[in-house]
Amino acid sequence: MQWITGLGALKSAWQIQTKHFGHTHASQYSNLIFDNRGIGGSDKPLRRYSTSEMARDVVELVDHLGWTAPRQLHVVSVSMGGMIAQELALLIPERIASLILMSTAARLVNTVGFMENLRSRINLLIPSSIDTQLASIKPRLLAPDWLSAPDPDGTFPTNGDRFAAIELHKRLLPAETGFSRRGFVLQAIAAGWHSKSDQELARIGREVGKGRILVLHGDRDGMIPANPHVENLVWGLGGDEEGEVRSVVMKGIGHILIIEKTDEIHRLITDMVHGNLQT
Repeated sequence: MQWITGLGALKSAWQIQTKHFGHTHASQYSNLIFDNRGIGGSDKPLRRYSTSEMARDVVELVDHLGWTAPRQLHVVSVSMGGMIAQELALLIPERIASLILMSTAARLVNTVGFMENLRSRINLLIPSSIDTQLASIKPRLLAPDWLSAPDPDGTFPTNGDRFAAIELHKRLLPAETGFSRRGFVLQAIAAGWHSKSDQELARIGREVGKGRILVLHGDRDGMIPANPHVENLVWGLGGDEEGEVRSVVMKGIGHILIIEKTDEIHRLITDMVHGNLQT
């Protein structure tokens, strides 16, 4: 299984999933996690990034591992990672056994007014305190009810406090191995310019196979709103009918499905992988 993470996220963002699929069920799955270019332990070249170029990074990585057989790759992706996964599906469709696209888009549609959109883009480039950054990003990424709910482990008062601690840890790591502001901006440019036409999406649906594709989204996503992005993606890929692309929009859930609905996401991933084991 290949796990492709999103904007500014380290490979450790998949720690709950790698514990479940890579440790608890280690006899069933081989898992590959990695830092996208510009972040963590990966190279951080100073040039314009694109999701297609980042997909070629993934191809080089799986080629190096010898994961080259037809229908061998189960690709799980989130947000910008879902954009990279779309490009991957255009590059090596015959090698993909299942394609799970979470909280992502074929192309970003501006769902806010011009001035608000412009302000948000400018804010990416303005240095601000970590408290200001966290206060801004939490409601975009996570649903209010989840943020205010008690932390299940009891280590922190709320889920929101746990999320803030994880983000703080990431941002305090050295830029060489952790969060890089320059890399974040370059990744954001790649995500912002990502655009797949309906013709390209139709090709993914046709060559990967519509029944191999699952689209997941939360209806409280403040980063990539479900409307219109889910419909644009699903119908471009070939529609959501029996035997075609499957989609699930989760009620009351934000952008980071993997921590807000962990058990259900694991079940959906497991069903998708085991339903597409044939070569």
